[in-house]
Amino acid sequence: MHVTAIVDDALPLPAPSRTPPPGPATAVRAIHTALPPYRYAQEELTEAIGDLCLPAGADRALLRRLHASAGVRTRHLTLPIERYADLGDFGQSNAAWLAAGLELGEEALLGALQEAGLGPADVDLLVCTSITGIAAPSLDARLAGRLGLRPDVKRLPVFGLGCVAGAAGLARLHDYLRGHPADTAVLLSIELCSLTLQRRDDSRANLVAGALFGDGAAALVARGSGGGPEGAGPFVVATRSRLYPDTEHLLGWDIGPTGFRVMIDAGVPDIVRDQFGRDLRAFLADHGLTTDDVGSWVCHPGGPKVLSTMADTLGLPGDALNSAWHSLATVGNMSSASVLHILQKTRQFDRPEPGTWGVLLAMGPGFCSEVVLLRW
Repeated sequence: MHVTAIVDDALPLPAPSRTPPPGPATAVRAIHTALPPYRYAQEELTEAIGDLCLPAGADRALLRRLHASAGVRTRHLTLPIERYADLGDFGQSNAAWLAAGLELGEEALLGALQEAGLGPADVDLLVCTSITGIAAPSLDARLAGRLGLRPDVKRLPVFGLGCVAGAAGLARLHDYLRGHPADTAVLLSIELCSLTLQRRDDSRANLVAGALFGDGAAALVARGSGGGPEGAGPFVVATRSRLYPDTEHLLGWDIGPTGFRVMIDAGVPDIVRDQFGRDLRAFLADHGLTTDDVGSWVCHPGGPKVLSTMADTLGLPGDALNSAWHSLATVGNMSSASVLHILQKTRQFDRPEPGTWGVLLAMGPGFCSEVVLLRW
């Protein structure tokens, strides 16, 4: 049997839909940020970090310029600044990371669960990310019994994603909840960047890190379409991961006897300008959108040059990345915790109108990027 389809070529084709096809929804139910108690103005830290990193009598002009231009006004540190000189080796720094990380992780996780109206026993998946220390058993395993998570909780400790892990972690929660829509998934980021500062290292990369990075933890609770997401949000619509070939040298750690020695290359803004902007526009186009349709931007505050290049490359309005600039100014770059901190503040103080499209994005070692399309 043959079926003949008759098409009237004169009929106009329907306009592409600007709404992605329906699918399982992932709702952000709560976010909570925990900051260490030791808060310093940038000016207070400049000379103290000079004492730690520079040889005696060295010229501090470059250090002072880097601190003045970093876009940071205040930061929180894991330890009082005078204690860092006593951290003689990587073992001592890592022990401080483990002790403080468990305290801040507990505060962030319990705070987020309380806001979501849930308890530790409700958690089905816990993704825990940190690139500023290592432990086995991992932080999530140590927190499970301490907080009363179920013995059958699924755990995924993550190391190596760095600054991108806040966005990538939310994307992977979305992947999981699409297959387990009745579950509750939690992303916990614990980043104590100050403990990786290399003493007696006057390299530009170490000085830049000493000017930008702060300490903190953040937890995000998400639930699937079967977990009662009504009234929460934003909702995750889609995600996109991207690795850029031959860029491993741009960002990461050079790990040695003294621990994590930072690698930061000046070529990062070039990736944003030459490749990321094109990739983001293609991602939005796949969903019938352009950058003009996005009303809420949650961007990892990689630093002033990265933020400025991002805004210029995407042609964003002057105030589009204000939330990232404000987070950088008040708490510094907290690696993977930063986009969660910015998303929390957006939900609390600058919540977009219902139906607004949003983009959450970050970049990290690899060199890589992660983009999450949101609907408020």
